[in-house]
Amino acid sequence: MSVLDGLPVWIAVIVAICLVAGAAITFVGTIGLARFPTFYQRIHAPTLGTSFGAFFVVVGSMVFFTALEARPVIHEVLILVFVLITTPVTLMLLARAALYRDRAEGNDVGADMPAAESRSARSDVGDTDQTGL
Repeated sequence: MSVLDGLPVWIAVIVAICLVAGAAITFVGTIGLARFPTFYQRIHAPTLGTSFGAFFVVVGSMVFFTALEARPVIHEVLILVFVLITTPVTLMLLARAALYRDRAEGNDVGADMPAAESRSARSDVGDTDQTGL
């Protein structure tokens, strides 16, 4: 006899949905990592996949262990908080380091973008509109 034999089916379904959703979102982030052409675009997709994927996995874990122990289990919230704080911070540090390196080497950061996107991105940053709009 296993401990899981006492788990209601509806809780097992909720846990399974959460785990599959978390895995799917993380997988989509991984695909974004492989598909985007530039470094700056590549670091965005896995960050979102990790954050949202971890959220669903942690929710599934909380539901599972709360049902098994018949009391609220919330220590997984700490795991989620640490993942949600450290992942975007890591993204910003990587992006700033790459930007610093590219500028130090004299590389144009917008060079990997198509010409129209690159011009519009540069003109948006430097424009000072006299009307204040």
